[in-house]
Amino acid sequence: MNRVEPLSAFSPRQREILALTERNGFVTIESLAEEFGVSAQTIRRDIIALADAGRLQRFHGGAGVTGQTETLRLDHGQKEQLSVEDKVRVAQTAAACVPDGASLFLDVGTTVEMAAKALNARPGFRVFTNSMRAALAFDPSRHDVNVIGRRVAGRDGSLVGEETMLALQGLRLDYALIGCSAVDAEGRVMDYDLSKIAVKKVAMQAARKSLLLATASKFGRSALSTIAMLSDFEQVIDGRQDLAAEAG
Repeated sequence: MNRVEPLSAFSPRQREILALTERNGFVTIESLAEEFGVSAQTIRRDIIALADAGRLQRFHGGAGVTGQTETLRLDHGQKEQLSVEDKVRVAQTAAACVPDGASLFLDVGTTVEMAAKALNARPGFRVFTNSMRAALAFDPSRHDVNVIGRRVAGRDGSLVGEETMLALQGLRLDYALIGCSAVDAEGRVMDYDLSKIAVKKVAMQAARKSLLLATASKFGRSALSTIAMLSDFEQVIDGRQDLAAEAG
């Protein structure tokens, strides 16, 4: 384990980088280079120095606060065990918001997978998803289930890539059920995986109404990049209320 160096060991810019990381949870090399008016390579060297000193954690394209790694690298089975009761409430509320016979997109993630199981109890949905796990939650004898995409992005059974986005662009859906990793204090709905974020954005454009499925633990956090603003969702379903809360 790296020895944690005192703040006095770092340059003023490195101390500011550390403060920004601790405040936001995650920072990108690109944003820091713009903030400080230096090159990306300079910022990369600063991040390496801070990481080697045990002050932050390096990630592709940026850095996060120490202690995030365990959460970010949890496998699918471990994520299923987190905030289970909250996820069930979110999933059941989301399913109740979708009328019978609707066409819908289901995003990746354990909360959306629970929503898929709740929706399966009712008949007649036309489902499009880039989550193999969500697709398998439906009985194909009762629902029209379409898995879109070719490239598998992770052990969670998610599919991403150009084919996924092209397929979604040609659709006009009633609902998109979207998951996320974080919602920051400014109302930015965020995630870490840029390829998955791209799919989420296209799915929202293809749907008449977008529902955000996010347990209370996701709020007040930050991630790598923005999916959308809270106000871009028809409903924000966080499990803290019996009914979905209207966004905006």
